[in-house]
Amino acid sequence: MPLQSVNGVSVYYESTGAGPETIVFAHGLLWSGEMYAAQVAGFSKRYRCITFDFRGQGRTPVTADGYDMDTLANDAIGLIETLGIAPVHFAGLSMGGFVAMRVAARRPDLVRSLILLETSAEPEPPEKIGRYKLLGFVGRWLGFGLVAGQVMPIMFGKTYCNDPARALERNAWRRKLIANDRIGIERALAGVIARAGVEDEIGKIVAPTLVIVGDEDVATVPAKAERIRDLIPGAKLAVIPHAGHSSTIEEPDAVNAAIASFLSEAAQPAS
Repeated sequence: MPLQSVNGVSVYYESTGAGPETIVFAHGLLWSGEMYAAQVAGFSKRYRCITFDFRGQGRTPVTADGYDMDTLANDAIGLIETLGIAPVHFAGLSMGGFVAMRVAARRPDLVRSLILLETSAEPEPPEKIGRYKLLGFVGRWLGFGLVAGQVMPIMFGKTYCNDPARALERNAWRRKLIANDRIGIERALAGVIARAGVEDEIGKIVAPTLVIVGDEDVATVPAKAERIRDLIPGAKLAVIPHAGHSSTIEEPDAVNAAIASFLSEAAQPAS
């Protein structure tokens, strides 16, 4: 099992492909690097693809602390440096996007290009915090099976949730949600809820940037993606039809097409 010691934590990662350039994929809350399976399959023929799991999620062990976005950004920086893969194309979805923006703004030497999916540069909206804390509390003490029915429509768009042809796939992701480590998710959720905004920081990003959002995303609505596009110099926006907050899973072909077009047209070779 590939574990890399970074900042005193054994971070689980997977490396697929052996191209001259590397894409690092940072996942969203409740999931793991598995949510990029379709992207790894599509891009590993040309790029080295690295997925990794944040503290307390997937196969990275639960830690006592370090779930704030600044520490997680330092974990990502440490992994890139330890593996010796910089500069990378850095893709981050939701929580992974919170981390990706920090990495790109603070360590431009490590980021060849930036891909931000279903994310926000703002703090968590106050009106959502109470509900998310309640869901986290129930999941922590009574199990995520009790809240899966409420969480799934947040994580996935209405098209995906209502498609009978994808029921088996949807149920597989529901089982993954329920199987999460309760303590790890409680701490990860607290880090997401307490995060500071980075609107005053992302204007420093110099890497070519693509912002992707599903038109059915209710967790980070398209207006938040437009705001990021407007704040990062030269950033481009791609809206994915019929996708919610987990667009890499829901509409993988459309997401892959948007990323491929961006990488071929906007990403610059290493100097």
